[in-house]
Order: sequence, then structure tokens, then C-alpha cells
Amino acid sequence: MFHKIVDAMTGQLDESREIKGTVVLMKKNVLDFNDFNASIRDRVAELLGQKVSLQLISAVHADPAGLRGKVGKPAYLEDWITTIATLTPGDTEFNVTFDWDEEIGVPGAFIIRNFHHSEFYLKTLTLDHVPGHGRVHFVCNSWVYPAEKYKTDRVFFTNQTYLPSETPAPLIQYRSEELVNLRGDGTGMLEEWDRVYDYAYYNDLGNPDKGPEYARPILGGSTEYPYPRRGRTGRPPTETDPESESRLPLLMSLNIYVPRDERFGHLKLSDFLAYALKSIVQFLIPEFEALCDSTPNEFDSFDDTLKLYEGGFKLPEGPLLDRIRENIPLEMLKELIRTDGEGYTKFPMPQVIKDDKTAWRTDEEFAREMLAGLNPVIIRRLQEFPPRSNLDPKVYGNQSSSITRDHIKNKLHGLTIEEAIKNNRLYILDHHDALMPYVRRINTTTTKLYATRTLLFLQKDGTLRPLAIELSLPHPQGDQFGAISKVYTPAEHGVEGSVWQLAKAYVAVNDSGYHQLISHWLNTHASMEPFVIATNRQLSVLHPIYKLLQPHFRDTMNINAFARQILINAGGVLEKTVFPAKYSMEMSSVVYRNWVFTEHALPADLIKRGMAVKDTDAPHGLRLLIEDYPYAVDGLKVWSAIETWVEEYCKFYYKNDKMVREDAELQSWWKELREEGHGDKKDEPWWPKMQTVKELIDTCTIVIWVASALHAALNFGQYPYAGYLPNRPTLSRRFMPEEGTSEYEELKSDPEKALLKTITPQLQTLLGISLIEILSRHSSDEVYLGQRDTPEWTTDAEPLKAFARFGNKLDEVEEKIIDMNNDKELKNRVGPVNVPYTLLFPTSEGGLTGKGIPNSVSI
Repeated sequence: MFHKIVDAMTGQLDESREIKGTVVLMKKNVLDFNDFNASIRDRVAELLGQKVSLQLISAVHADPAGLRGKVGKPAYLEDWITTIATLTPGDTEFNVTFDWDEEIGVPGAFIIRNFHHSEFYLKTLTLDHVPGHGRVHFVCNSWVYPAEKYKTDRVFFTNQTYLPSETPAPLIQYRSEELVNLRGDGTGMLEEWDRVYDYAYYNDLGNPDKGPEYARPILGGSTEYPYPRRGRTGRPPTETDPESESRLPLLMSLNIYVPRDERFGHLKLSDFLAYALKSIVQFLIPEFEALCDSTPNEFDSFDDTLKLYEGGFKLPEGPLLDRIRENIPLEMLKELIRTDGEGYTKFPMPQVIKDDKTAWRTDEEFAREMLAGLNPVIIRRLQEFPPRSNLDPKVYGNQSSSITRDHIKNKLHGLTIEEAIKNNRLYILDHHDALMPYVRRINTTTTKLYATRTLLFLQKDGTLRPLAIELSLPHPQGDQFGAISKVYTPAEHGVEGSVWQLAKAYVAVNDSGYHQLISHWLNTHASMEPFVIATNRQLSVLHPIYKLLQPHFRDTMNINAFARQILINAGGVLEKTVFPAKYSMEMSSVVYRNWVFTEHALPADLIKRGMAVKDTDAPHGLRLLIEDYPYAVDGLKVWSAIETWVEEYCKFYYKNDKMVREDAELQSWWKELREEGHGDKKDEPWWPKMQTVKELIDTCTIVIWVASALHAALNFGQYPYAGYLPNRPTLSRRFMPEEGTSEYEELKSDPEKALLKTITPQLQTLLGISLIEILSRHSSDEVYLGQRDTPEWTTDAEPLKAFARFGNKLDEVEEKIIDMNNDKELKNRVGPVNVPYTLLFPTSEGGLTGKGIPNSVSI
């Protein structure tokens, strides 16, 4: 009688004794256009009785052994053969009917077995009218391969959230076993269907079997070359060096292992990204190099450079175009090098020259981009004069700046240098110490590089004015003898004006390389990957912190794997286009020695660089010393929104510090992240101890900030600002011309040609623009900060309300950014080039927009 009453309450008929469910998935033949047989083979499997089965697991009743939740009878997806996509493009909805078993009670998980030949992408399972409970929803979002590929069953949990100590007893063992499966056993080569998250050193960048010139140091695991860990693939070692991992052949470069659920989605842009990166390496680089050797063309004027965007620039006929046409479909060719099939390239107009073709050359814009450009995270306040070096004088001699009082004393609006420093009016863009140890080696190649320091003065209108640029080289008799430096000051006319433009170009080269290698790659891409791995290894999908952080890891392992395969590897695109060449990754490892996780909190970063001071009366508790600092102004608004959201979320689950300390999964996660993921930094005293709710909030806020807003600020301005290479050159090929030389005479007679012969050459410009256009685009299925691709990601009402408030706060940030960009008093927000600062504008449409904050490091 009791069961009849319960069934009546939940709208079920007693005699049905069934639970109806709905499964949403995407079939492989929808997702993989190269596998036309998938649908047919799976239909045959269905006819032969090889179906997809599901079994519910009880969250309230244990099995007879009392160790885990009772498992129900198998149910099968219905009408696989006749069901067609009925939801969003690619999604298919199937019915499934479970026999009701009162000993199951409330389901907390389910087992799925795929007896088809092909994998599918399982999105959700929804159960309607579970007796005594109502609706139960499972968020899966995972690839399910044929059962024969797995050593253990695939288990999915409901979208409820549980701390480890609060997990229903029948689910505890399933929860722990799933984490064991994700960790793997640390052995063997990992296959496409594997779900293993594990660590490895960066020992796969070089290819010593190809020749000694392709050998690269192993990054990670040593004091000489420390580095964050990357995802393990388990490929065998090279024949030449047993410590180096062998590389995939170029034709297989897209098959590099990452856990299957970390791979890009199925939409066109993801396919294009993967194919485009591969095609650039496979076809464009070899032909560009050959052409560069046979026809060393140069841009002769800035008008020549503009032809890339206005009307087209014709590549020479010959092997280049023939080979490209043979190997790359015309539509892809148009996207890769913007060619019309006849050899005329035409790229989208970069924002920096869209409104004014020459404003990028002004001193005001040169300085403004340090606050609102592609790399606004390096400039710092000058607190001593002359600037000092932190390089070891026993190794590098005297590296202090040679900028003297005479160079700047009459340019400080009547202030003395001491007064200017005291009044927070002097700033520096300092690329000296990071680059000087490598300048000698880099300059043995075709590159001719200086280490640079740039001093700037904050004017009363809030803009910065360059005061002096110092170009430094190692002493010709040895590093221990210090630097040989020369200082240049602003000039507008004659050969002095041309020399000044060249000096600014050398600074831009430094800043471009540092941006790509350190600010962008190391501090977002590489530093985040250990968090992705540790989170999946140690935090269950049921864990609140997993649910908080998981959206901010989307596609990160995949884009990083592609980068190792074709961008940052020996002979890859980055080495071809950025000045450190073969020393690029090694140099980023040396800079990682000074990496401090806590300093990547935006307030801590601003204080460290002297760009802000603590002020309890100011918004966010900070007072910016350059009030019109667009990156910092917008960043602090976004940071505050993230911090508030994280605080409200964490405090819902952790009522006191003791709960943090006693969370076994959380403590294992943090221990492994420090000791394995960033293992070369494990003994650093600055790591949060993870003993308090505040430490948890601070840590999660930093992770989300770095993965979302910091990466967006550093990535999506690449094409708008650097799509025009003269504004952000990546190479310098000649030293500053000296009086009495033919180069100096050329600088006097044709300064544009002399500058263009110094910076990035023509064909590498084409290659660089092709690459950054791809990497500056938003996917059409991008998920932005304040959004989730799964609305029912938790059943807890309060976190859902807090997340809605987070989204509303970001809407307010967007409105404020629009208002500030329209404020003519804020001169740094738009500048001479008339490019509004939108890199921290939270949302965007797809494409090349120069705005939008994706949740994750996804490109």
C-alpha cells in the first residue's frame, strides 16, 4: 500500500513500475566527418543486439556486500536506428526505460556500456518521476568508447555536489575508483580512448634523432631548467637521447595524446584551427624558407606593407604557390594566407592601422600600448635612478643602466629626478635582465638583438612620454666585463628622428618576444596545465571545487599539446618568427625561476610593479598611480567580480577553516599541484598552505583570473596590434647604424626602407600574420566568463543565484568599459590610433573581434 501511495504522489502508475529517461548525445558520424562508416557499423551492431546499456546505481542502498550502491538491471537506448537529430545541430535524443527497483531508491550514478563499434559524445541523462524523488539529472559531457576499450566500467554521477565527507555511503567507492582510473598507472603509451591525466617534463620539444641542431634541453625536473609539468603521452624515447620523448611524424601531428574529453569540440573553427596550424608547418614554412633563400624580397616602404591588407600582395610564382595549391584546398588556402588562388594575399585590416595608417609611429602610441596594448603587464614604476640590474655581477659584471641625469633632467616638467620619483611620475619598461644572458648567443644567428630599457614620464594629462631608450650588448671581451650600452632620446626630424624610430623598434622586438614566451605562453598556457591535470586526478566531479574550476580548463591541454607539436618545438613556428629562435623555450625556463603563483593575483601584481598602492578608501582596496591605466582599471573590475563570486561559492560549502583542512580530496589536490604539477617550485615559501577558507578563495580566484581574463588580455589583441608587423616586429636583423657606414647613409636617404630591412622580413611577416590571425579568433561555440555551457551544472540553489549575480556584475563591467572608452578625458583608452581598449570586455561574438574573455585558455 505504501508504494502505491508514493507512486501516486509522483504521478506514476503502480503497474508500470518503470522509470522513463532521456539521453542526449552526439553520434560520431556527426562529430567526425572523416568517418562515414561509423553510422552504418553502429546500425549493424544494433541489429545484432550490440546495444548501449545503462544501469542505475543507488545513492541510498548498498549491494549485498555492503561496499557500494546497489546496481539495477540494464536498460538500453531505444530506437538507435530510427532516431534522428531532433535538438540542436548534431544532438540526438534517445529514450531509455528502466525497470523500477525499490531497492535502488534514489539513483546517484549510472554505468554505461557501449557495445557499438564507434564512440559517441554523451551529454546528459535525465530521469523523470523517480518514485519518492522526482526528476534526477546527470551531466556527462564525455566521450564513451566501445566497452572493450576500457578496463573498468564508465560511471557517471548526478549533478549534485558533495564534499568527500558528505558523499552518500553507497557512492564513496565509486567516487574514489573513478579518480584512480583517471590517474592511470604511470606506464605505457596512452591511446586515443584513454582518460588518463598524468605528468611529464617538457622533453618532447626537440628531435635529436633529426640532428644535433634539433636537440633542445629538457625543461622541468632540474634546477638549471625548471618548468611546469605538461600532460604525459607515454611515447617511447628517441634513439639518440633516452631522456627525450620521440615526436609524432608531422602528418600525425594532430593525433598527439590528450585525455579524450580535453580534445577540441566538433565545430568548424576547431577543425580549422587544428588543420590550419598543421598546414602552416607542413606546407608554408618549408616553401617560405626556400623562397626566402632564392628571392630575398624586402618591403621597401610602409606602403608596401599596407598592400597585405589593401588590394593584395602577390607572392612570386614558382614552387611555393605550386606546392601550396597541390596540398591545401582552395577554401583553406584562402583562410591560411588569404590568397585568391592566383597568389594575391589579403589579410583583414588590423585595428591599429584601420583608422590612421601612421599614428602607430607616434611616441604617445608607443607608450600607450604599454598600458593598453598587447603586453600591458611589464611596465613598472621607477623607484631608483639610475635603474639597477639584479643580474649576478660576478657573472655579468656591471649591468646598471647608463642612462644619466643629463639624458632626462630637462624633460621632467620642471621636476628634479628625485621629485619625479617621489611623485610617482617616472616609469620603466625593462627588458634588460631577462634578455641580457641570452643576447650574445642569440646574436650568433641572423638575429641582431639588444637588451633594452625604456624610461617614461607621466604627464599631467595621464599619458606617458618616452624619455630615453637604452640599447645594451654584452661586452665583446666577455660577460664578466658588463654591458656596452648606448642611450637614445626622442627626436622627430632628420636622421635623429629615424634613429629614434629604430630605437623604438628594438624595444618593440624585445617586448614582442617577451610577450609571446613569458607573459602569454609561460604565465597562462604552461602554468595552467598542471592545474588541469591535478584537478582531474584529485577532485571528483562531485566536488564543489571541481565544479567551480572545471569550465576554466576547457581545451587548455589540447591547445598546449598542439603548441608542443608544431609551435614551440625545435624548428617550429615560434622559433621561425620570434627573436630568441632556438633559445626560446630555454629562456622561458630561466624566467620561470622567478615565477610566484600568488603574484599572479592582479592586485599583488600591480603592487609588485609599483603601479598601485594599498588604500582602504579606494575601490578594490588599491589606488592606481596611473589612474588611466586601461588594463588595470578594467582588470580590477573583472578581478573583483571573480573574487566576489568565488567567495560566495566557497563559503556556501566551507563554513569554517576546519572543513578546508579536513577535505581529503582538496588537500590531496593542493599537495599534488605543488609537489608534482609545479614540482620544481614545491619548496617555495609563498605557496598558500590551504588551511583556511580565505586561502582557498584566494587560490581559486587567481586560477580563474589567469585562465580567463589575464589570458584574454594577452591573446586577443595579437592581431589588432601585431597584425601590422611594423608596430610589433618580432625580429631585428641589423644593429643600429653607425655614422660613416652605408647603413647610416641609407637611414638618412630612405628611413622607411632602412627600418623595414632591420625588422621582421617579408615572408616571415606573412607567416607570422597567418599564425596570429588564427590564434586571435574566437570560436563560434566559445563560452565566456560568467557563462556555462551546462545550465544545470549543480542542484544547489544558492551557488546558482551567486553565479547569476556574477554574470550581472560582468554586464555592468561591459557598460562601464563602453562609457570609459567614450570619455575623451581618458586619453589612454583609445589613443592616437583610435583603438578602444576592449580586451577585457567580457563577451564577444565569434571571429576576430579584439574583445571577449573566454572562460579558459582555449586558443
